[in-house]
Amino acid sequence: MATSAGSDLVLERLNKLHPKLIDLGLDRVETLLARLGHPERRLAPTVHVAGTNGKGSTIAFLRAFLEADSRKVQVYSSPHLVRFHERIRLASGLIDEAALVALLERCETVNDNQPITYFEITTIAAFLAFAKDPADCLLLETGLGGRLDATNVLAAPRLTVITPISIDHCQFLGDDLASIAREKAGILKPGVAAVIAPQEEEALAVIEARARDINAPLYIGGRDWHARPENGRWVFEDRAGRQVFERPRLSGLHQIENAGLALAAAGLLGDLTPSADARAKGLAVVDWPARLQRLTNGPLVESLGAAAIQGDWELWLDGGHNAAAGRILAETLAQWQDRPVYIISGMMNSKAAEDFLRPLSGLATSLEAVTIPGEANAFSAEETAERARAAGHRAVARRSVAEALAAITAQGQPGRIMICGSLYLAGRILTDHS
Repeated sequence: MATSAGSDLVLERLNKLHPKLIDLGLDRVETLLARLGHPERRLAPTVHVAGTNGKGSTIAFLRAFLEADSRKVQVYSSPHLVRFHERIRLASGLIDEAALVALLERCETVNDNQPITYFEITTIAAFLAFAKDPADCLLLETGLGGRLDATNVLAAPRLTVITPISIDHCQFLGDDLASIAREKAGILKPGVAAVIAPQEEEALAVIEARARDINAPLYIGGRDWHARPENGRWVFEDRAGRQVFERPRLSGLHQIENAGLALAAAGLLGDLTPSADARAKGLAVVDWPARLQRLTNGPLVESLGAAAIQGDWELWLDGGHNAAAGRILAETLAQWQDRPVYIISGMMNSKAAEDFLRPLSGLATSLEAVTIPGEANAFSAEETAERARAAGHRAVARRSVAEALAAITAQGQPGRIMICGSLYLAGRILTDHS
């Protein structure tokens, strides 16, 4: 099979191997891994990360700490924002096109048209890439859940991490916090330490019970370590003492908790534990797009004219999409009340739009609803507007983000515009700004 077809064409073929986008289970993954010689057994020391919110940010902090300490770091994350290649970061950078096509086609050939989901077969391709790439550490993000996630095939990672758990993906993980926590806690391994973000009591009880059953030591936020803002800076405290840092480069108070979780994890990496200087440097240089990201260039910013250049208008982007993300975003918008705030939102129809939008009610002058371009499973602009109105917003449907921006600038006093509601929408915006 020729490798010149391009990764997009191969990915399109792989997407047709299973009638469902999501079908949780490990049998298909384990079968194909065995036929490929078990690349998952040849990975660098791995930090396996599950949770509902903050997985990507926590991994971004960990990567920044380790790379500041001159470590070679691999990262597996999803979904991508602009290009699939973002999901597979090798020690030298994002996987290149030729290598990606070769690995995807190898998986396709060995799988021999057997049913397997897109996420499963692409995760296996990532394992093949990581197994042949010398590195000091792999930061491995689950896709959905944990117990039956395609990434959950490592017998003994160096460390496991669980970020804050909230209600999301109910159709796959359960419709209450305990059920969802039970799935996330499935990444815990016997004898392997686990770092746990502060959790709701119901979720923490499930995690602790699972840890007791398999003898997995827990290091719990709010008990064993603490992270909090203080006098314009922030403090991290654990059994080693108290450390004071400048605010992380990533915006939002919630990033202090994510940074604290990453610091707690970094301290348990044994011979990979980064130095104090590396941790401080990592906090200053960390980067993670579409998480309270201010856009400063590109056609949408240019459409705001000189007022944007002068700072009268600000354009922001956030990929949060569930109830917890809505509450986190609301904390930021509540601090922005010195100037008008306007929201542009588009969402996927698998999300509880009202739960995300309700915390934002009363914090914005208006909400412009859009359809996410190119996404068959997105709410229409009218559907998002209807849900926004049910959540307490004054909402209007628009044909595009550009039209929404034009309506805002025509009607309103200069202020801050937040584009939010979906990583898929964020990816479209960043594609246009690349």
